[in-house]
Amino acid sequence: MEVILYNPSQNGNTHNSALTVVHNNVAPASTTKPFIEANTIEGSLTEIRTGHIIPVFNKDNEPLISQVDFIELTQEVVSEAFRAERILSPSIRLSHPIKGRVPEARNKPANELLEWEKTIYWERMAFIIEVPSISDTIEGEKVSLTIGGVKAYNLDNLNGRRGTEEHFKIFIGFKVSVCTNLCIWTDGYTYDVKVRNREQLKAAIYHLVQSFDAITQLKKMETLQRYALTEHQFAQLIGRCRLYQHLPTGFKQGISDLQFGDAQINAVCRDYYKDNSFCRDDNGGINLWRLYNLFTAANKQSYIDTFLDRAVNATTFTSELAYALEHKYDNWFLG
Repeated sequence: MEVILYNPSQNGNTHNSALTVVHNNVAPASTTKPFIEANTIEGSLTEIRTGHIIPVFNKDNEPLISQVDFIELTQEVVSEAFRAERILSPSIRLSHPIKGRVPEARNKPANELLEWEKTIYWERMAFIIEVPSISDTIEGEKVSLTIGGVKAYNLDNLNGRRGTEEHFKIFIGFKVSVCTNLCIWTDGYTYDVKVRNREQLKAAIYHLVQSFDAITQLKKMETLQRYALTEHQFAQLIGRCRLYQHLPTGFKQGISDLQFGDAQINAVCRDYYKDNSFCRDDNGGINLWRLYNLFTAANKQSYIDTFLDRAVNATTFTSELAYALEHKYDNWFLG
């Protein structure tokens, strides 16, 4: 076993940091905990490759870049960028099934269809690839480097032809191992990658991975432990979070953006008391690292469409709270 310090943004050179990398020869195992839950099911790369049809452009019947292509290109980039590391197999979540049937079964009742007569593809797919050998510990919880993305065919113009821009979302950040919460910052997220072929997509993934500064992000996450809210401040925050969604547009100017609705805020309130890892302390207070994880845990109840955007919003929102507490700066959510 070898322990070194590593920053993937520095072309593989080692630097002094709290970031720990462990090299070993243990075969990687897929994570089984869902990183997103709402309206999704678990999928596998083999299932998608062998059992799902691929949408095509209507004008020339040429296939779009498939979900399998996207995942495999990301695996290639991760393997090239972190060739010495342990890399887990992808964890995949699927939603919005598009069902069909083969022509021979066009007149059959649905309950009489044989499996080979059914066709399906899933309109929306999200996946993550974990690199557990690049990790750190924050307040006793392990966080490990994670890369992934979202493919939603509903964002593409299927009435075009090959060469029409196709849309992807890609990210690199960290996953909290105990709960699979994703920690994604703006510099590790590209919300709308527009490409015309596989080569452009691979280049976009590679650029994001190579430009990502893991050590800086870890330091920012660790800093959140320094700031805390009292029980009264937390209650004030929750009340303002509920009010925010109903503010007139003009009133929102100058207020931090919050993309979490009532369902997610309810989850934050519940876990403030009940979460085993990130609940309040004995005095009712909660530091911002724990609060951040309450928001990222609540985000797992978001649909694939909004999942990554809300993950980044949780980071920005919590960071702005930290800035307000440190500089005694007015923040509407804290009153």
